[in-house]
Amino acid sequence: MKATITFDDEDDLRTALDGYKWKLVSWDLDQEMRRLLKYDDTISDEKWHQVEELRTKLREIINDYNLNLD
Repeated sequence: MKATITFDDEDDLRTALDGYKWKLVSWDLDQEMRRLLKYDDTISDEKWHQVEELRTKLREIINDYNLNLD
């Protein structure tokens, strides 16, 4: 598939080109939170719940923009 997009602003072009990098940042953050929740038995219950809430919020925001991490 091919697409041609024209940008009048260099910042808009950079944002479009870096879109995949933002997906990777989100993925890495989600996976770090998953690791903490699943494997790190040294964190307190309070921190565990905070991480769980943040991971849920991250996934809600991604979903609100009709995006996915898959």
